[in-house]
Amino acid sequence: MWGLRRSDVSDNTQTAAPDASAKPKKGNGGSANKWGAKVIALGFCILPSLLLRAQRRLGLNPTQLAVLIQLADFWWDAGRKPFPKKADLAQRLGLSERQVQRYIAELEEAGFVRRIERRASHRGKISNEYDLQGLVDKLAEIEPDFREAAEDARAKRGAAARPGLRRRGKPVATAASEEA
Repeated sequence: MWGLRRSDVSDNTQTAAPDASAKPKKGNGGSANKWGAKVIALGFCILPSLLLRAQRRLGLNPTQLAVLIQLADFWWDAGRKPFPKKADLAQRLGLSERQVQRYIAELEEAGFVRRIERRASHRGKISNEYDLQGLVDKLAEIEPDFREAAEDARAKRGAAARPGLRRRGKPVATAASEEA
């Protein structure tokens, strides 16, 4: 993983130190090869592809999905929930803070997100924390359906690719070869 420094970021996102000579480690080579080392050096977010593939089934409109993706970008550790400011989300998404608030309320009503109010003893209310366990649970619930569909599609592609041909490898045993 990259050398991450919180001080390099103004909006609470995960980034790497802006070292132009930074080279990706072996495990990140694929991403750096696809996106470019300098782009990856500014940080990245891991999302399950199922979230994107299941957008319609989950009933997420494009902006709701964008809000979830932005929240996920702030979620760096399973044990620490994200807590971005609505102003940061609004700036990133090109929305007003009130629109962000409405979309988060919709996601909360649908069970994807749970807002947790945070307060600082000396300042009062601070940015909410967002629990994404509802999203995680919904993805786990629909995963078997998507896995089965993917396996069926793979089997159909395999059967269609070589109709009438046998797989190479061990020869097929026949009655004549068994007698010999």
